[in-house]
Amino acid sequence: MEYHNPVLLHPTVDGLNIKPDGIYVDVTFGGGGHSKEILRRLGPNGKLFAFDQDEDALANALPDERFTLINENFRFIKRFLRFHGVRGVDGILADLGVSSHQFDVPERGFSTRFDADLDMRMSQKNDLSAYRVVNEYEEQDLRRVFFDYGELKNAPALARTIVEARRDYPIKTTDELKEVLKKYLPEKVRNKVLAQIYQAIRIEVNQEMDVLKEFIEQSLEILNPGGRFSVISYHSLEDRLVKRFIKNGMFEGEPERDFYGNFSVPFKTIGKLIVPDDAEIKINNRARSAKLRIAEKI
Repeated sequence: MEYHNPVLLHPTVDGLNIKPDGIYVDVTFGGGGHSKEILRRLGPNGKLFAFDQDEDALANALPDERFTLINENFRFIKRFLRFHGVRGVDGILADLGVSSHQFDVPERGFSTRFDADLDMRMSQKNDLSAYRVVNEYEEQDLRRVFFDYGELKNAPALARTIVEARRDYPIKTTDELKEVLKKYLPEKVRNKVLAQIYQAIRIEVNQEMDVLKEFIEQSLEILNPGGRFSVISYHSLEDRLVKRFIKNGMFEGEPERDFYGNFSVPFKTIGKLIVPDDAEIKINNRARSAKLRIAEKI
């Protein structure tokens, strides 16, 4: 479990209501913690497909004939399941966000704790890196990234400061970025603001909001009636999308109502929002912001 300690392990897998001969998908394989628990509950005829775009995760592939690991972004879930002859599944699990492993490898550039090249790519196949966002984006685009994805009220000032600094020299490392923005990082709130800045750049680099929308829409298509959707999110942007789609099948606006004022919804919510208890947070600090939502396709 050194690679990634699975968050809310049992509630998340419990939420899938696993049938021994069912077909399930873990779209965020990582260290395989959730996948191992799913396989433990599957019978000999059950199947588990897992996705992970990070090549580092391939070393954790499980030696089980019921298991298939696909080294791709889960925005392509429908395409690659069809490639394997699967058109309908009984449950989908997603543990969103950055894995502990990615945070703990300094050269990946995800963590505020280490100096590293500006990278932040979850897949090394990705052409867009944090370096390109910081050094090539127009000021108005940087402003959008910090405001939309970091929810930073001083986004215009951050963007302007970066653009002015890079005129003299490119900003190559995370420490150089911190130095450029140091006047916006008072000691009292330094860690919080840095986390928001890093989150904003990371989401842009990996197109996380677009990927999440595509994944959720495709999940609805491929889930069998009665199939379960079990999703852990870590920040309000992700959770808002998941919550709204479960509630009414849309990311924005309200669905059309029929003559009687009713509207059809694609999912029914299973149970209440689940968050980790103090004991889990003490063991795994990454769990502190986790929110688990479970739904069933109608």
